[in-house]
Amino acid sequence: MAKVGLFPTPPESAIRLFYIQRSSNSNVVVYDANLTSNKALNAKNPVHTYWIRYTEKGQQEELSSIQKTLAYGLYTNKINSELEPSYEGYFLAYRKRKFVVKLDPKGVPIALFPINGKLQILKRIFVNVDESKFLPSVNYIELFGKDPVSGKDAYERFKP
Repeated sequence: MAKVGLFPTPPESAIRLFYIQRSSNSNVVVYDANLTSNKALNAKNPVHTYWIRYTEKGQQEELSSIQKTLAYGLYTNKINSELEPSYEGYFLAYRKRKFVVKLDPKGVPIALFPINGKLQILKRIFVNVDESKFLPSVNYIELFGKDPVSGKDAYERFKP
């Protein structure tokens, strides 16, 4: 397990789309492509989201139904205009930015997400959380990605 800053980084995976780290603890929410046996995105559920519980034994654990619907879950819908099967989606907790999940020309799963107004390959999200009040709130969100053409790093920090 590598660390980015103070937070653990999940192990590399050929199907990893991106992951979310939060300031509140070292547990990580992971978003992997859900592929069929013939290496296509699963039409009913193209993204598998789960925890890696670093604060416990580092085990993988499914999201609870509340976490799926209110916090970390995704809505995805097939884009019919694309030649290759791809899916538009958004976070249920933050619907303002839509993303696209698809396979790149080499068959590698990617999530294209708006970073600084341009669709970039999303790699990591960091959420800085204020837990001092009864209900937690988000101070800011950082997006880390790569330009799909140049391969250059992309970064944006914003307050939702």
